[in-house]
Amino acid sequence: MMQDTAWLSRTELLIGKEKLDKLTRKHVLVVGMGGVGSFAAEFICRSGIGAMTIVDGDIVDPSNRNRQLPALATTHGQSKAELMAERLKAINPELELQVIKEFVRPEAVEQILEQPFDYVVDAIDSISPKLTFMKAAYHKGFPLISSMGAGGKLDPTQLKVVDISKTYNCPFAQHLRKMLRRDNIRKGIKVVFSPEEPNKESLMMTDGSNFKKSAYGTISYLPATFGATAASVVIRDLMEQP
Repeated sequence: MMQDTAWLSRTELLIGKEKLDKLTRKHVLVVGMGGVGSFAAEFICRSGIGAMTIVDGDIVDPSNRNRQLPALATTHGQSKAELMAERLKAINPELELQVIKEFVRPEAVEQILEQPFDYVVDAIDSISPKLTFMKAAYHKGFPLISSMGAGGKLDPTQLKVVDISKTYNCPFAQHLRKMLRRDNIRKGIKVVFSPEEPNKESLMMTDGSNFKKSAYGTISYLPATFGATAASVVIRDLMEQP
């Protein structure tokens, strides 16, 4: 069956048929369908990627609506992974899509990473599962882009893509670096981060569910910008552009 590629005509105009064909042969894993991961997944899908695996065990909460793509007044209580799967397949019906509806608990990480991926996006926002996932992906040698803290910040123009060893003014990244050093990982993980000082007054404590003890306030566009930046890294690297 002939694939409908007319929807990618503008992409092909920019990057050329050879690189577009290359993207159609790639498989990308996106873990976390929240404010960062949902936008990263959508932008990667819209690039013409051939296969994706998305992972998220959470459901839509009313507080998600200010920043998360699957979160609408009409989707409260529904699976984020299922909502994103429906959306991605509506964008590209020919996308090969695997949906894993579970939280990234340590015991699940090895199983998820058993299959080969051309790139991995870590958009997990809880320290413990994020750390487990980052270490496993690092040791398996997967190309990885990891999102650092998007909460408590307002200025999207400050975002940077660097090795995790080069991060600063990000409490989330600082804590992860400290924990990674215990596993003798000091560099070699590409991250999206913002050096903007977080608004500490926006920090709130949570009930500790889903490995999350606290959270910063968020604004609509900032996590989406993190997701867009992560997606751009994936797409540009897969096209082997500098």
